[in-house]
Amino acid sequence: MSSPPKQREKEQSDAEAKDLPPDQAGLESPEAEAEEEGECGFCLFMKGGGCREAFIDWENCVQEAEKNKEDLVEKCSQVTAVLKQCMDAHADYYEPILRAEKAAEQQAVIELEKEKQQESASKEAKQEEVPSDSNQK
Repeated sequence: MSSPPKQREKEQSDAEAKDLPPDQAGLESPEAEAEEEGECGFCLFMKGGGCREAFIDWENCVQEAEKNKEDLVEKCSQVTAVLKQCMDAHADYYEPILRAEKAAEQQAVIELEKEKQQESASKEAKQEEVPSDSNQK
């Protein structure tokens, strides 16, 4: 004899949930659900991959640095490096973030080069404006 339709649907749903990671299978704790309410999409994305703990450590460091008015770069360099290594190890998931980071780095290099060229051109222009002693006579 077969199971009633509602029971079959539940069994199928339970079987499908077993194939999903815990956060997608509806097995999260109430604390985890409460923690995620109101979180930004970026944070949810970062916590959804294999670097959840590394991201949480980084996030806590940033919050502590801001609260204590500390230098974020200096204080959090270690946890930032750990997070970056983790993201590189899980590049299949974090690829959109890694790609955006690389594009931002490339843009920063371009901007620095432009600034250097402008400074160099400005110095050359100032040197040409200064009259030499031989032109004053």
